[in-house]
Amino acid sequence: MGSLILSDTVRLPDLDRAIGFTLPDHHARGRVVRLGPVAQSILAAHAYPAPIEKLLAETLALTALLGTTLKEAEGQLTLQAQTQGGIIRLMVCDYKHGELRGYVDFDADRLAELGEDPSLFAMFGQGYLAITFDQVTSGERYQGIVPLDGDSIAAAAESYFLQSEQIPSLVRLGIGVDDNGQRIAGGIFLQHLPEGEEGRERLHVRLDHPEWHHVEALGSTMGPDELADPMVPLETLVWRLFNEEREVRILATTDLSRGCRCDRDYIAGVISRFPEEERAAMADENGIITVDCAFCATKFPLAVADIAS
Repeated sequence: MGSLILSDTVRLPDLDRAIGFTLPDHHARGRVVRLGPVAQSILAAHAYPAPIEKLLAETLALTALLGTTLKEAEGQLTLQAQTQGGIIRLMVCDYKHGELRGYVDFDADRLAELGEDPSLFAMFGQGYLAITFDQVTSGERYQGIVPLDGDSIAAAAESYFLQSEQIPSLVRLGIGVDDNGQRIAGGIFLQHLPEGEEGRERLHVRLDHPEWHHVEALGSTMGPDELADPMVPLETLVWRLFNEEREVRILATTDLSRGCRCDRDYIAGVISRFPEEERAAMADENGIITVDCAFCATKFPLAVADIAS
């Protein structure tokens, strides 16, 4: 009796990682990311309505795209969207050493009045997006602030790079669901490399960028369904876009995880700096101060007596 040979390999979902690549002939670089369980665990910490869940998933993907461009392993990238009187009061996501976290503070009653698919402007009104790069080793900190006046969080990020760094960039984000109905978030980030280091004119003083226009045109063909398809490897996405280019260099993979940096000892240290009477006012009738982490929704009960000691 003959033996049975299984020649088909099992395809596994490609999730919770990012890869970088460069296009040397076009002086461009890029990142591709896809989030699954990492985004799902962050979203699960709060029972967000669907519009907030979708927006936060997109912003987490954007945070991963930008954060993985940091040269320093301990560097931190923070995205903060805020309004004055808007339905979304505050949205914060950050990236550090492959770890992501994020949360949204919003008015649930006002959001419910907008229906199932509100626009970005409807949720934020006159809001702004601040993007901050912190380099730990050098101590350098860069921040740019742009209005949230586009139709997506991706458009706001493109405005940031154009206005703050004067570098043409393209950002595309895609949201899908897995077989269990859980969110999948993907994204691609393309950027023209800065010039001018060796006597060449600065990129932003030119009226035309033919090299960049070619890359941008190809990148714009990437659909949100492809970005959020867990069964399409990230390297395949890059190949689909740039397989006719003479050279594409794939860079190292960055594995992504959920990482809230809340810590009982750190929180106790912060509270200990308050005057004794203020600490007493924070405590309940049992002498317990309860601190709730906005990112992971973890509660930290701390005894006033222990903090004082």
